[in-house]
Amino acid sequence: MAEIPIYFFTGFMDSGKTSLIQETIFENGFGEDNERMLIIACEDGDVEYDVDKLKAANTSIVMIGNEEDFTTERLQQLQDEYRPEAVFLEYNGTWDVGNVYEMKLPKDWVIVQSLATVDATTFDMYMQNMRPMMMEQFFKAEVVIFNRCDDNTPKSRFRGSIKAVNRPAQIVYERADGTIDDREEELPFDLNADVIEISDADYALWFMDCMEHPKKYDGKTVHFLGLVYNPQDGKLKRGVIVPGRFAMTCCVEDITFLGMMCKTSLTETPAHRSWIDLTAKIKVEFAREYKGKGPILYPVEMKPAEKPADELVYFS
Repeated sequence: MAEIPIYFFTGFMDSGKTSLIQETIFENGFGEDNERMLIIACEDGDVEYDVDKLKAANTSIVMIGNEEDFTTERLQQLQDEYRPEAVFLEYNGTWDVGNVYEMKLPKDWVIVQSLATVDATTFDMYMQNMRPMMMEQFFKAEVVIFNRCDDNTPKSRFRGSIKAVNRPAQIVYERADGTIDDREEELPFDLNADVIEISDADYALWFMDCMEHPKKYDGKTVHFLGLVYNPQDGKLKRGVIVPGRFAMTCCVEDITFLGMMCKTSLTETPAHRSWIDLTAKIKVEFAREYKGKGPILYPVEMKPAEKPADELVYFS
């Protein structure tokens, strides 16, 4: 039997999942070959499905309103009843996303794409009040769509929050009228300064941007406060240290060290877990640790520093 593709849509209620599913079906050629399609909706949002139009596209809709009913047995019943050739799963934003990837799906059901929708106007509020639940929507998403963007949407900061938990994710910004927002992302530091000052508040965003777009920083000089990774166990080559900061992405359990390779000609390198005030030039070079080219720091000035009041940095 042929593989049955599952298109998995996550996101909080009223983040645009229903609209995106209908746009996908009506505007991307689904149903043109009269293939049977099934939408499994796990919550009721403000936008309702156009049942008549979907029926004309050979698409059925089924509601699973309770998490305890979202089982392998129930999905198999839907497979037997509707025999879909493609499934669009609109998941409930308060349910555990990991369950979908861990559960046994009906035979030949395969998740081929995972998309997460986000209302840009409420993203900060949810991140402040329900960060773990919010971030769970993005762990496996291949595409994250921020909709209802405007000229004041902090695109760079939003991107940093997503990339912190899912670096490969493609991020799309969409304005309220449905057009793509292709404005250049603004950064909270001056890329054209002789020395780019990276504050504690901006470190996580700078790190993610530099790792994702290293060529943008090639030849630039940066200044930041860093914690040194330099274990005496042979893991690093002589003269190489990794200054960085511990960042909290979602919760305490998800604290991650964001460090960048640094090649120093000093005869004595800073001790492991010591703090340094570092001014360094960035060069994009091949490194085995990067499995390709990436940013390498070359110190211009490196001084011992005091531990900051808050050792952690954040993405928002």
